[in-house]
Amino acid sequence: MDRLSSSAQRVTRRQLLRLASMGALAGSASGWLETLAASAAADPKRRKACILLWMSGGPSQIDTFDPKPGHANGGPFKSIQTSVPGILIGEHLPKLAQESKELAIIRGMSTKEGDHSRATYILRTGYLPQGPVRYPALGSLISKELEDESAELPGFVAVAPYRAISPGAFGPGFLGPRYAPLIVGERGYGAGRAGSRAFRVDDLELPADIQRDRADDRLGLMQSLARNFEETRPGVSPASHKDAYQRAVKMMRSPAARAFELDEEPAAVRDAYGRNPFGQGCLLARRLVERGVPFVEVTLSSVDGRNALGWDTHAQNFETVKGLCGVLDSGWATLISDLRSRGLLDDTLIVWMGEFGRTPKINESAGRDHFPNAWSTVLAGGKLKGGRVIGDTGADGGEVRDRPVSVPDLLATIVKGLGLDPMVQNTAENGRPIRLVDPKARAIAEILG
Repeated sequence: MDRLSSSAQRVTRRQLLRLASMGALAGSASGWLETLAASAAADPKRRKACILLWMSGGPSQIDTFDPKPGHANGGPFKSIQTSVPGILIGEHLPKLAQESKELAIIRGMSTKEGDHSRATYILRTGYLPQGPVRYPALGSLISKELEDESAELPGFVAVAPYRAISPGAFGPGFLGPRYAPLIVGERGYGAGRAGSRAFRVDDLELPADIQRDRADDRLGLMQSLARNFEETRPGVSPASHKDAYQRAVKMMRSPAARAFELDEEPAAVRDAYGRNPFGQGCLLARRLVERGVPFVEVTLSSVDGRNALGWDTHAQNFETVKGLCGVLDSGWATLISDLRSRGLLDDTLIVWMGEFGRTPKINESAGRDHFPNAWSTVLAGGKLKGGRVIGDTGADGGEVRDRPVSVPDLLATIVKGLGLDPMVQNTAENGRPIRLVDPKARAIAEILG
């Protein structure tokens, strides 16, 4: 890496957000900040990354990215104009409206899965939960292809996931423990617990009464015993156990583990993301991809961060969605601007999705029910062609009337957007070859750069 690239990296890690707190994220008169960002973006060693913003429970498309102004199905919320003429989104996403040039809004999603468990599984793996094959989560698949084996941090980090509804959709499947996510913040953090320790990794530090040399001796003894065990009992389990310990020790001793120390960030930046678990999770995602982690997912399951299906708004939809959108808007919009200012947005693909949408018609409890027929997802960054809408659900939102997009089509677009070949294959437990994406999938050509 040349001197300018090294200097830019040091500045962005230590000083850039201090500048952000003074308004420098919007640009600098001297062009100095833009030069550093351009240097980071041009770094040939820079790898692609993906941030998945997972909306647990299935968000209402009509109240977010596919409003229906003037129709009874639109409900009480207004639509607002975005920075792209002709594109309207829900009124409670004003900051994202200003970032709409980065957004590729896919309004033509359609599946047949209206059950939370099955729908979650297919959106996160690309396949239905049937037969003997345990399919890997998208994060496991992508991290396997993009991670650097010498990296000191895991290739897949999941922030506050809600796994109870479909546990198999959040794991590495047949790829094995090597590609399982490092999970942080899953225990349920209330509104007052989004502080500096909310997303720290357990057990990274030695006990106070254990010195480094003593810990090294213990590790050496453990490795000797493990080596003897492996020689007499070879197989996947002993190898996975050994690999897990080696990676854990590497992370414990790495300065990169400071990515989880959100107190290093200026207070103004943490405020901009939102002092809530989702907002701070988005900040953590930026810190992780900045350090080379290829896949990070952040779940928005409720306003206060409790593990739940927060977007499952069968009752009181509008009150709940308004609160969720306030959290989403600050966290996601700040993530976009922060990545852009650091020269990382072109290399980072942001995916916003849940397991399905909500009914256009409002039920008797002022809610919206499960609706897989016609709903929305959004992609941003990653050099995709933003500022456009794919698909049309008509005036009432009842069906996809133009440009339907299947789940495999969406996943093929994500994979290609990350510079990967969807036809790369892995081998399942039963010896069956499995492609990254269903071979019948067709990526959305209109938004691929």
